[in-house]
Amino acid sequence: MAAKTRTATVSDSGIAPYGMTAVARGHSWAVDEPGETGGKDSGPEPFELLCGALGACTAITVRMYAGRKAWPLERIAVTVTYEKPADTARFSISITLEGPLDQAQRERLLAIAGKCPVHQTLAKGAEIVTAPAA
Repeated sequence: MAAKTRTATVSDSGIAPYGMTAVARGHSWAVDEPGETGGKDSGPEPFELLCGALGACTAITVRMYAGRKAWPLERIAVTVTYEKPADTARFSISITLEGPLDQAQRERLLAIAGKCPVHQTLAKGAEIVTAPAA
């Protein structure tokens, strides 16, 4: 399988001191820090976006699998909570599956949730290389 490349560019939004605008494939969204950490709360903070990415990837992965199996998944909701109580960060994921699924289908979908690419990347770790722009 060929490597997938994804790019997002983040730059100052003009909302000082920490407001940013992120852009990927023509989509843009605000990023900021909450007021209690000195930001203007003009958008989610980075760890909330990371929780959103993990939750969205989990939901999409489960939805795709259920669709391929033609299982009656009517709605999925994923809540992701990030905590860093000590040296190791923790993501807690709560999944609600709605629809006339049997117990075996529900168990399989919950197992598939852990196979989403964002989950796999976070669990395995990733190399991060920082360099000046060309």
